[in-house]
Amino acid sequence: MRKEEQVSAFMWGRIVIAASLGLWGALALASQPEDAFIPLIINSSTIPSNGDLNPYGVAFVPERFPEGGTIAAGDVLVSNFNSSTNVQGTGTTIVQLTPRGPLAPPGTAVAFFTSSLPGLSTALGVLRGGFVIVGNVPTTNNGTKIGQGALQVIDRRGHRVQTLRDAQFLDGPWDLALDDRGEDAHVFVSNVLNGTVSRLDLDVGPKGVTVLKKTAIATGYTHRPDPAALVLGPTGLAFDRDTDLLYVASTADNAIFVVPHAGTRTAAVTRGAVVFADSHLRGPLGLRFAPNGNLLAANGDAVNADTLHPSEIVEFTTSGQFVREYNVDSSEGGAFGLDTLREGPFNYAVIDDVTNNLSVYRLHDR
Repeated sequence: MRKEEQVSAFMWGRIVIAASLGLWGALALASQPEDAFIPLIINSSTIPSNGDLNPYGVAFVPERFPEGGTIAAGDVLVSNFNSSTNVQGTGTTIVQLTPRGPLAPPGTAVAFFTSSLPGLSTALGVLRGGFVIVGNVPTTNNGTKIGQGALQVIDRRGHRVQTLRDAQFLDGPWDLALDDRGEDAHVFVSNVLNGTVSRLDLDVGPKGVTVLKKTAIATGYTHRPDPAALVLGPTGLAFDRDTDLLYVASTADNAIFVVPHAGTRTAAVTRGAVVFADSHLRGPLGLRFAPNGNLLAANGDAVNADTLHPSEIVEFTTSGQFVREYNVDSSEGGAFGLDTLREGPFNYAVIDDVTNNLSVYRLHDR
């Protein structure tokens, strides 16, 4: 990898740990000397006491999240796809990195939620109304047979309050993006088993959510089983409320598409327009907007792999111009989920799927 590509333009400036410091980290930030050379960063394990492996989804608990629960604004949640036996699609835990908690060595990450539905996927998000949403794509027959999956709604104390199932609109919920307005929300879901993207229109109440409408907004993405990655299909989603555009990372197509009128459309487009199919893409998985407005894609290396460019996070403009890249691991398959915030003491979280680690930073938005 070229030296000038080692650090993203998004990644200049001082780095502030959030994973185990949270709100305390905001106080630590104020006390740090401006001329300090060593950045503040802690890499924390995502392995809880039951041994779950293969972290997929990452989500910040947003500002204005209700108080009085097990999780609070500034926490970071991570969903595990594999169990301790490392069989794909059998993990059951969402781990939580708390504001007051210590660094988590392997086997000590705190489990916020343990699911009866295995194979927790990258479809992980937190609603300001006080609920966590997580998808699952389960397997049986020692990880060889893939099931449909569902979305679970979890309250802020770690209790499941609802399970949403639908053979068409939730057929392998692999990732999601939220358009969260507080009392109502759009949940965009990529379905890895039928190659579609759905929109669920929700009313968010004090005890759970009500699904007002389900709409298929995009179809036709390439999807297929994969001997190494289990399954390939549409994955990462990033929604721009100002333009009503939904960006879709289609792993098997090795491209980023855009779906227009995503929050309002009533009929599906066929994949949408190709924003870019750049040579720097290597099976994109997670997709998020950086605070500077650029797109960040996590390369999973299942498509267009290159051992000299493994496990990369790649930054593009929304028109598809390559900015920079860096790798989260020196081997392939390490980059999967990532998340960002536009405000708060820290704003960037990324997992390393190879080492079962989470890193959380504060990065400049320019």
